[in-house]
Order: sequence, then C-alpha cells, then structure tokens
Amino acid sequence: MKDEVRAERGGFLERQRHFCLLTSAFCLALAVGGADAGAQSFPSKPVRMIIPFAPGGGSDVLARFIGPRLSDRLGQPVVIDNRPAASGVVGADLVAKATPDGHTLLGTTVTFVINGTLQKGLPYDVFRDFAPITLVIASPFGLLLHPSVPAKTVKEFVTYARASPGKLLYGSSGPGSSPHLAAELFNSMTGIQMTHVPYKGIALAITAQLGNEVQVAFSNMFSTMGHWKAGRLRLIAHGGVKRTEGIPEIPTIAESGVPGFEAHNWYGYVAPAKTPRPVVERLYKEIAAVANLPEVRRTLVAQGNDVITNTPQEFAKVVKADGDRWGGIGRKLGITLD
Repeated sequence: MKDEVRAERGGFLERQRHFCLLTSAFCLALAVGGADAGAQSFPSKPVRMIIPFAPGGGSDVLARFIGPRLSDRLGQPVVIDNRPAASGVVGADLVAKATPDGHTLLGTTVTFVINGTLQKGLPYDVFRDFAPITLVIASPFGLLLHPSVPAKTVKEFVTYARASPGKLLYGSSGPGSSPHLAAELFNSMTGIQMTHVPYKGIALAITAQLGNEVQVAFSNMFSTMGHWKAGRLRLIAHGGVKRTEGIPEIPTIAESGVPGFEAHNWYGYVAPAKTPRPVVERLYKEIAAVANLPEVRRTLVAQGNDVITNTPQEFAKVVKADGDRWGGIGRKLGITLD
C-alpha cells in the first residue's frame, strides 16, 4: 500500500513539474510574441521627439533636419516638442515618465549626462531611467567671439582676456551645461577669468552674443555656421582632438596654445527605460539610415560634425564614460548644481 502511495505521489510530482515547465514555456512564448507584436505594430501613432532646449539650438536644428526623413521611414509624423527649462531637466523628466512604447523620444546632448552626475535631486536617474538608441553626431565646441573682441587667434584672445579679468562675458545654455563646463575648463587651463551668463538654451545665448550682451560662447559649429560665415561672429578655433573634415581650415584649441584642451558635444536619442528592445533596435536602424543618407551625411560633415550612428549598446557606454569625465571635471572645478 505504501509503495502504491509513493508511486502515486511520485507520479503526481512528475506531472506537476511537467505542467510547470509547459506553463513557463507558454508564458515565455507569450512574452516574446507580445514583444514581437509590439515591434511589428510600432509605430501606431505620431512619434513625439522632445527637445529639452529652446528652438534654434543644436539639438533642435538636428531634430528638424532628421525628423521629416525619419517620418517618411516610419510612416508616422515625427512631432518636435521643445521644452526648454532647467538645462534640459524638465524635458528629460517628461520622457523618463512617458509610456515606454517608442512613441516618445528625447533629443539628448552631453549636458544630459552632466546633469546626471552633477545635479542634486534629479527626478530621474540618467543611467537607469532611459534606453539609449543612438548617438547621431559628435560636434566639437567652437570658440566664438563677438567681432568687438580684438582677437583672431586663441593666443590673442587669451592675452586680451588676461588684461581684463572678469570683463568678458560668456553665454551658455544654463548652469552645468556642456557650454558652461567647456568655458570654465578653458578659464582654468588658460588662467583667464570670464564671467558666466546663463540662458535657457544655447540659441538664446548666441542671440545675446549677436547683440553683444555677451562676447564669448562655446557652441556647436553647425547651428552657428550662418553667423560666423557671414562675419556676425568670429570662430577662432574648436575643441576637437583634430581638425574636422568639413572645415579643415579651423584649428583646434589644443594646437592653438592650450595643449590637452578637449570639449565636444554630441547629439543622440534615448527612449524611456523598458521600451521593448525590438522597438529600440527599429528606431536605431531608422535614425542611422536617415543620418547616413548621402545628402544628409554630406551636410552634417560640411558643418563640422562627425556622423557616428553607434548602436544602443555603444551609446550606453558613451553615456557612462562622458558622465564620468565631465562629472570629474565639474567636481574638480568646484561646479555643483542644486
């Protein structure tokens, strides 16, 4: 009798184990099938691309350049939504809390990761609450002067600035932004003293510079090209490691008397964390395809940019590395953000 009971019990346990295995396999199949179905149906409505800065800045210019072509590939409108406030924090927070289905994206710059390392009390975690999609372009910061500044080279500019400590004003897209840190790094490495004037976006800072409200700015070169080509501003050098392919006549700051200086921005896109991997991969492939269209690539390179279009995994590594680098520079310079 006991043997029969043990046999029956063993058979029951075996049936139970088999049932659990079948159930787990079924649930896994449903999950994978659901993800695939979500990817196949994406996009099912307009894609909102939040740009956390004012219109006219680099991320805005790139989005309006990429957006219509991306719309053609996705078969849905790509709507540009500018949310300029708090050096990009407000726009980033909107995306962090958006439904993770690929229909809400954030146009990011290196300021995004600087905030993540220097800003206290952020309502999101840069490294946890977002899914990197791709870094589209890298652009060294151009050192732009108002024509009233009597300098045409970095050495002349440093000499002039040293003679008038605190007199020169420089604009940025806000405290802790990459243009702010680039200028403070330049101050530190050259021993000059410029006074910081923050704005709600680099486009507003450049507008102020055109009116001589500020005399200096570190900005991307592609959204300001019209101004320095026309002589309204003077581009004397840039923060790249080497001269760029599109404008090889512009020297680097490092070769112009500040060895070791490097400051560049990048522009890319992220989605909310937990966005299905197939959707992230689809967005990466479509955005990369647009950026590498011959006419698009040619225009971006001619404006002093390097077209990157790295994978989501590679972009995640860049986010981490630049967070460490600029966070370290900010702390070394004593820059903290509340």
